[in-house]
Amino acid sequence: MSQAPKDIEALIELMARLPGLGPRSARRAVLHLIKKRGQLLNPLADAMAAVGATARECLNCGNIGTSDICGICDSEKRSIGQICVVEDVADLWAMERAGVFKGRYHVLGGTLSALDDIGPEELRIPKLRDRITSEGITEVILALGATIDGQTTAHYIADELQGVTVTSLAQGVPIGGELDYLDDGTITAALNARKSL
Repeated sequence: MSQAPKDIEALIELMARLPGLGPRSARRAVLHLIKKRGQLLNPLADAMAAVGATARECLNCGNIGTSDICGICDSEKRSIGQICVVEDVADLWAMERAGVFKGRYHVLGGTLSALDDIGPEELRIPKLRDRITSEGITEVILALGATIDGQTTAHYIADELQGVTVTSLAQGVPIGGELDYLDDGTITAALNARKSL
């Protein structure tokens, strides 16, 4: 039986629902927040309230921002003609951190999964088709995970899209990677995607 007051226990239970946190980690985090109330807990509560009030999904691409159209879709500096398709917003943000893609994005919101009953309609694939026509897209870059569901989704999208070039990210040995530490699938993908030097 917990010795924590009911409101603190409720906070621990909510924190335990976050990815990467279990009940014990959530309890430690909450106790730390309470000890650092002025430096952490109160500012965190304020920031969460602000994000809860202002965050919304971009009506165009599915990114998270503070307006109906995100800054990437709204930017005139982004090149037109290319859309990079990602599984979720975290993938979009990872691509942006790298700073190499200057086009626009499309967030699917997941991958096709027969087991979970997730089909094209649940994944914003129809919206992708609409954008290709309305925005004059000439290339769709599929930046989906190298999982079975990611590859199934990539093949489905490639089969569905006509009149546009469909490419995917290269897969294989990461920079600084040693073959001895790689799994068989990564080595196979790297060998199949080899190029001339």
